Amino acid sequence: MTEESMKNLEAGIPRLAEGAFQRAYYQALTSSGMVLRAVNGQLVETHADGTETVIRAIHHPVQVKVGARFKLKRRDTTA
Repeated sequence: MTEESMKNLEAGIPRLAEGAFQRAYYQALTSSGMVLRAVNGQLVETHADGTETVIRAIHHPVQVKVGARFKLKRRDTTA
């Protein structure tokens, strides 16, 4: 395989990934009737009929340095 043919194949990866993501999204939507998505800083529940419900706001992404380690705090799951 030549370098040029390798680059041509690699250039198609984003298109393949996008198609796989869309298939997984619609498969989840048809099998369970809803999908959770992050949209503009909010957690949104999208239903098969097209309706959307905002569940809650989500935190902004956090930039971290390569190799950084975090200790996660346990959440209280009791209501």
